[in-house]
Amino acid sequence: MNRTSATTPVPVVLAGARGHGRWHLANIRRLQHQGLVRLAGVCELNPLTDAELDVFAGEMPEQSADFGALLDSTGARAAVICTPIPTHTTLALTAAARGVHLLLEKPPAATYEDYARMADGVRKAGVACQIGFQSLGSHAVPAVQDLVRSGAVGTVRGIGAAGAWVRDDAYFRRAPWAGRRRMGGTDVVDGALTNPLAHAVATALELSGSGTAEDVVSIETELFRAHDIESDDTSCVRITTTGGLPVTVAVTLCAEEAGEPYVIVHGDRGRITFWYKQDRVLVQRAGHGPEETVHGRTDLLENLVAHLEDGTALLVPPERTGAFMRVLEAVRTAPEPTALPATAWHTRPADQGDGVRRIVRGIDGTVAAAADTLTLFSELGASWARPSEVSTA
Repeated sequence: MNRTSATTPVPVVLAGARGHGRWHLANIRRLQHQGLVRLAGVCELNPLTDAELDVFAGEMPEQSADFGALLDSTGARAAVICTPIPTHTTLALTAAARGVHLLLEKPPAATYEDYARMADGVRKAGVACQIGFQSLGSHAVPAVQDLVRSGAVGTVRGIGAAGAWVRDDAYFRRAPWAGRRRMGGTDVVDGALTNPLAHAVATALELSGSGTAEDVVSIETELFRAHDIESDDTSCVRITTTGGLPVTVAVTLCAEEAGEPYVIVHGDRGRITFWYKQDRVLVQRAGHGPEETVHGRTDLLENLVAHLEDGTALLVPPERTGAFMRVLEAVRTAPEPTALPATAWHTRPADQGDGVRRIVRGIDGTVAAAADTLTLFSELGASWARPSEVSTA
């Protein structure tokens, strides 16, 4: 849907307009320029300044810290929720009770129970709910699935995913809940697998054909941390699906060099690599030269508007993220992440600002090897990852 709307723009309320919410604010402005939506309200504890809303000059949205009251006063038809993870379910149900449709940031909830309660609530309310896994809007996803179905790389043996990112200590101070597993008895689960690199998990599961909760048989986790935080910053997980496929995801926020995260479909006659942030696909198979393609992407809010206007199917309804939530629940209930010994990492000044980052020695290659071989860190022989630290859900 890339057109100027001939219908009345959909009034939207944005809950959480700072941090990652700034991206949503800019995206709403883009779609407002196309006539698809109108920013009717912003829900923030501290109102946005005129400078923060300068691109909306002349059509300033209403502001309030009371989400429900704001939905009522603006007559919003849709809401974008980009607030701290533990608030997602409550705010989603607040919107659903008013018949307001949703774009809910990932992860959809901090526990599987909250996710199920949210999904059941929006279903009963009859509202549309889109979960914000932007990578699943990539046109490369169905393209890769078509390649697999056509037998391009033979029989699929498993799916691997790797994410090696660089985050300094300031990243874990960006919000009170950053780097936390829980706060005051409330689950947060802000770990590498479940928040910053959650797309790697969700995309790998989608390409394995295992997006629903019922598609998961077992989950093995290895959770570690180099930073002085509660949650994991260097971790891997192996999911076994009902189809028997292993899906192995290895991630770190302590890389030597930042790299583009990717998913690999391993076949017995080749492989398909998908760099999901770039919508780029590389096919390598016997008897052929490498074939690389770059695909388009459908914005998830744009898709939600199309669903409301003409019934276009939602790209990421809640049920499509059930398997991901099974992984989040396994991470949540696993033993506390193991603190890596000081010998396993070293420090370096942050690339920007005055922060410090911790780099796990050799982790870039270890993460890549896990995705390449579908094995866990302990199975690769990492000195800091012992087999006894595997948690099976």
